[in-house]
Amino acid sequence: MAYKYHCLNPIAKVGLDNFDAQYEKCEDVNEADAILVRSAVMHEMELPANLKAVARAGAGVNNIPLDKCAEKGIVVFNTPGANANAVKELVFAGMLIAARDIVGGIEWARSDAGDENIAKAAEKEKKKFAGTEIAGKKLGIIGLGAIGVLVANAAKHMGMEVYGYDPYVSVKAAWNLSRDVKHVTDVNDIYRECDYITIHVPLMDETKGMIGKDAIALMKEGVILLNFARDLLVDEAAVLEGIKAGKIRKYVSDFANTTTAGQEGVILLPHLGASTEEAEDNCAVMAVEEVREFLENGNIRNSVNYPNADAGVCQTVGRVAICHKNVANMITQFTAVLGAEGINIDNMLNKSKGEYAYTLLDVDSAVTEETIKKLENAEGVIRVRVVK
Repeated sequence: MAYKYHCLNPIAKVGLDNFDAQYEKCEDVNEADAILVRSAVMHEMELPANLKAVARAGAGVNNIPLDKCAEKGIVVFNTPGANANAVKELVFAGMLIAARDIVGGIEWARSDAGDENIAKAAEKEKKKFAGTEIAGKKLGIIGLGAIGVLVANAAKHMGMEVYGYDPYVSVKAAWNLSRDVKHVTDVNDIYRECDYITIHVPLMDETKGMIGKDAIALMKEGVILLNFARDLLVDEAAVLEGIKAGKIRKYVSDFANTTTAGQEGVILLPHLGASTEEAEDNCAVMAVEEVREFLENGNIRNSVNYPNADAGVCQTVGRVAICHKNVANMITQFTAVLGAEGINIDNMLNKSKGEYAYTLLDVDSAVTEETIKKLENAEGVIRVRVVK
């Protein structure tokens, strides 16, 4: 079976090289079975009728219309953890830049580059750029996903006292987390206790603006706040007020915008979190693997709008994948259609996520177009695809 894919952004060659001869890169997005994307905004885009998958080479999916895709049976993937180390390293760079006036020192050295006595002058000037060490300080991490866990473990090695908050921490993350990290159940304890606070949670309705006036009011005097997740997680107007009031010593953000650009006490970066060769390669490789596994085997790994479902490689005559509403009586409808056609189901996998569900049916005889149409006409069905 042949497939076509389209890249809305440049995707690392090391990832695209993992597509084999049955895949063709197409320039016309309307021909694509799959789209690979990084930062391109897809909300106003007309989704091609043939499109089956969108793979985001990165973690955030705010640029993709998830509900619109789900309604059309288009599975959206992201690549959690692929860029985690890159972000972790930048978090520590942010902490060190905020703790010690490294940028100020660099700018002084550049401005005095023509002074033949710069070495002597430096000894007099360096006290202006003195700062504090991060060892021995309390670091609060909100969100213990792939990035949060790496930050927590590295911070312990840097001599910091680490507090972690995540009511939904996964089993995998818990296993990887250093036992020396203090897991708190109330985020307010992070605000009250920590000298540094870094946030690593997804942007959702319940997390938007979660660090605002009330949270800042609880924080210690001179706290350093770091945001390498999403700018809208933080009420940045409230942060600027906190800086003016002396409550917040520094705000380090990876999201340049008109609210924070050029403001006193703000260290602003141009979204450098995942901007390393290694992270871009890792994301591209994972995105391609997800697309291939879905198109070739019907399996879903790391989807953000449909449930993960892995039935392995089909060992029977055929496999049918069905995207449908998460409502009662769906399986009964599928089995009735196939039973009436004399098609035996050898293996079945059904998973659900919110309003949507996904079913894989491995059958012991070929499924005709007429049978597919009957499945498509079943109430609640969004999309039917013959995988094999």
